[in-house]
Amino acid sequence: MSHPSDSRCVVGCPREIKSQENRVAITPGGARQLVRQGVEVLVEGGAGLGAAYTDVEYAKAGAEIVDGPGEVFGRADLVVKVKEPQPSEIAMLRPGQILFTYLHLAADRRLTEDLVATGATAIAYETVRVGRRLPLLEPMSEVAGRMSVMVGAYFLAKHAGGRGTLLGGVPGVLPGRVAILGGGTCGTNAAKVATGIGAETTILEVSSERMTWLDTAMPAARTLYSSESALLEILPRTDLLVGAVLVPGAKAPRLVTREMIGLMREGTVAVDIAVDQGGCFETSRPTTHQDPVFIEEGVIHYCVANMPGAYARTSTQALTSVTLPYVQLLATAGLESACFRAPELVGGISAFRGALTCREVGEAHGLPWSDPPGARADAEGGGS
Repeated sequence: MSHPSDSRCVVGCPREIKSQENRVAITPGGARQLVRQGVEVLVEGGAGLGAAYTDVEYAKAGAEIVDGPGEVFGRADLVVKVKEPQPSEIAMLRPGQILFTYLHLAADRRLTEDLVATGATAIAYETVRVGRRLPLLEPMSEVAGRMSVMVGAYFLAKHAGGRGTLLGGVPGVLPGRVAILGGGTCGTNAAKVATGIGAETTILEVSSERMTWLDTAMPAARTLYSSESALLEILPRTDLLVGAVLVPGAKAPRLVTREMIGLMREGTVAVDIAVDQGGCFETSRPTTHQDPVFIEEGVIHYCVANMPGAYARTSTQALTSVTLPYVQLLATAGLESACFRAPELVGGISAFRGALTCREVGEAHGLPWSDPPGARADAEGGGS
C-alpha cells in the first residue's frame, strides 16, 4: 500500500457484526487525529454505539459516516476492525487492501484459507511483537484476565448454577481456591482480582524466571510449576480454574484433559480465556455473551471468545490507545515504509498477496506458508 503525494489514504472502520461484539476499532478521538494527518476516515453508521460513541461524535471529528459495510470495504485502502472478518466481510476484501484486526487464525482453518484467497494483506494485532511483549494484545488480556475472576465468582453462586462458594470467604470461613494456568498478562491480571477479593490463589507457570517475578510482584499469590502431576493434585481442591495460556499466533495447547476436569467438584467453574485460540481445556467450546456457559463433567464452563466485548467502552479505549499509532503509520506511510519504521509490524502480517505468511498458523493447519515480506531483513536488524 503506497500513496502518491496527491492522493489520500482512506481508512475504513466498519461496525462489528460478530455476535455480542460491541467494541469499535477507532474512537472519535482517533478519527480526529487521522483526519488532521490528511487521512480520509470512513465510519459505518452505528459502529461506535456499542461503546457509547455516536455518529455525531465521529462526524464532528471529521469522519465521513457511511451506510452499510459495502462502502467501507469498497472505498477503504486500510480496513481497521476489532474481531476477525466474518464470511460476509471476507467476501468484500480485495487484493492490495490491508486488514488490521485480531485474527486468531490458528483456531480456524476455513477462515485462514478464505482470508488468504482474497489477496488482501492481513495484519494480526495478536502477533505484533516488541521484544517479548505483545503490545496490541496486552490491553485485552488485562481486561479478560480481570473479567475471568469476576465471571467465575458470579457463576459460583448457587442461583447461577454453582456450588455456592464465595471466593473471598468471610471471617471464620476459609476462602475459595483459584487456580490460574499461565502467569503472563492474562494470568497476572486474574491473580490481581482473585487475591484482591481474598481468594486463595495459585498461579501455575513453567518459566522459573516468571515465577520469581510473580513471587516478588504478587506476594499474596502462590506459584506452582505447571505439570500434569501438579494439576492432578490441585484440581480436586479448586473452585475456579482459569485458563490463561498463550502461544503467540499458534493454537493454544490443551493442558487440561476431560479426565482432569472430572476431578473438579460439581458446581465449580472453569473459565477458558484461550478459547479464541482453540482453548486450553479439552472440554472447551466457544460460547457467546448471550449464552456464555455450559456444563461438562459437572463443571460450569465459561468460554466466551470475545470476553472484553462485555466492557466495550473500557476495552475500546484500551485497545485503540495502542493500535492508533500503527494505524496512523500505515495510513500515512504505506505498508513498506511502516514496516521499515516499525519492524514489529512484520510479525503481524499473516496473509500477503494470496500467501499465508504466519508459520504458527501454517503448522496448526498443515498449510504451506512463507515468510512475510521483510522478515529476513527484520531478523537481521534485531527486530521481533
